Amino acid sequence: MLTPLFVVPLLLPFLLGPAANRVMAWARPATALWILTAGALALALASVVSLGALSLTGLLLVPAFARMGHLVHPLCTPSPPMVVGAAVVSSGTLALGAFALGRAAVRHGRSLRAAHRQAASLPMAGDLCVVHSPHPDAYALPGSPNRIVVTTSMLRLLGAPEREVLFAHERAHNAGRHHYFLAVAEFAAHCHPALRAVRGVIRLAAERAADEAAARILGDRKLVARAVARAALAGQNGGESMRPHLAPGATSGPVPRRVAALLAPPSRSALRPRSLALVVAVAVSLSMGVAVTGLAHMSHEVGEARGTVAR
Repeated sequence: MLTPLFVVPLLLPFLLGPAANRVMAWARPATALWILTAGALALALASVVSLGALSLTGLLLVPAFARMGHLVHPLCTPSPPMVVGAAVVSSGTLALGAFALGRAAVRHGRSLRAAHRQAASLPMAGDLCVVHSPHPDAYALPGSPNRIVVTTSMLRLLGAPEREVLFAHERAHNAGRHHYFLAVAEFAAHCHPALRAVRGVIRLAAERAADEAAARILGDRKLVARAVARAALAGQNGGESMRPHLAPGATSGPVPRRVAALLAPPSRSALRPRSLALVVAVAVSLSMGVAVTGLAHMSHEVGEARGTVAR
């Protein structure tokens, strides 16, 4: 029989979206980045597991599939049409999600490779790579070695102190490996539509973490706020960016919110690190535990059905 445990992991992601902004409000940006990314990944995996279980439950009603490898006999259920309907919807959702995720992976991979080829063809000044372009842009390009890509137009629009802010911001992205967080957020958004809103908050958390790192290095929050605002305004008015989607940059995210946070006093986390780690562990355990429990329950029902048929 279908168990409600399969449905719970599909509903939990709808709770993370409204909670994401609250996490950003009471946690430090770097801490919020970890909490939101871990939560989004756990809920995404739990959703995939639940959809797979629902699909398998329906497939077990097909005799041809049930006989393959002498696995199990078709499950006995009081409402086969409901099981088949849920399986069809789940299978279609998994297929569409996998197709969209594959397309996104190919697209992002191509853009990253193109950016690496462009950076490799230009002279380097330390980790800085200057691209001749009329479009003001700057971003952190992960790789070996990590690079900071900035266009000549962006450099002309910023003063010397603001350039230092820009470079410190992008170096913080590379040092924090923020591209991995953005990749996880992209994966989660393709696993469950409710996690698309969380993807934007994760990107904001990455930008806020880099803003705070730049403010600590330079010791002037107002300077960082001014540099972020000028760089973002120039990037928005300069045409389409060629930046890879998974490469974080100072001009992305809700800039007014970032500037307001920089001009406000530095926020302190309301919870201690150990408490935050406990919150993350509980959230991850809950979402994954529900999905795994559902699978275990289904396996138990399959075993009982097989035993009944054998007798």
